Amino acid sequence: MPGWAFLGEDMEGKIYKGTTTVGLVCREGVVLATEKRATMGSFIASRTAKKIYQIADRIAMTTAGSVGDAQFLARLIRVEANLYEIRRERKPSVRALATLTSNLLNSYRFYPYIVQLLIGGIDDEGAKIFSIDPIGGAIEERDIVATGSGSLTAYGVLEDRYSSELGVGQAVELAVRAIFSAMKRDSASGDGIDVVRITEKEYYQLKPEEIDEIIAKFRK
Repeated sequence: MPGWAFLGEDMEGKIYKGTTTVGLVCREGVVLATEKRATMGSFIASRTAKKIYQIADRIAMTTAGSVGDAQFLARLIRVEANLYEIRRERKPSVRALATLTSNLLNSYRFYPYIVQLLIGGIDDEGAKIFSIDPIGGAIEERDIVATGSGSLTAYGVLEDRYSSELGVGQAVELAVRAIFSAMKRDSASGDGIDVVRITEKEYYQLKPEEIDEIIAKFRK
């Protein structure tokens, strides 16, 4: 899937590109990571942009695109996940939420939400990640995926070091390395890293100091 993202729009309707997000499927679950910079052209609009949202018990969504569209969709899909659980008396699967999101985006294809999403997590079928484009095209990514303007650099790191036998700790380190490398080469990516690891036991967002410890290993 194309590695692009939208993060702003000027008064003339010009779309600006930015962001790096990555996802990895590993032995114990899924790891999702993003950087924190939001840009409007050459202007850094925010250094603390949130790009990973928990949308269900063991499922998260990363966002690249228009900030308003991304935030609205995160709220909407979280509500739909809760309604799904109430109506069906079971937790939604990763595939179910990806399909729901895909259908929603496709229904607005002529006035699209300007987003590119990753939906990943773990359910009864195992660990899964889906990438979803602005008009609802959904692809199951069985190993690694990266989106955004820094995705080419991130893919270079992921392709070189990824193995399906990675444990969740190793996958976290690889995700951080991929985002960190993208931040060094892509001016629209930067200002810190957010990482979520999802296993059968927990949904856990790494603390900043934990990420700093991982980065420190790269600099030795």
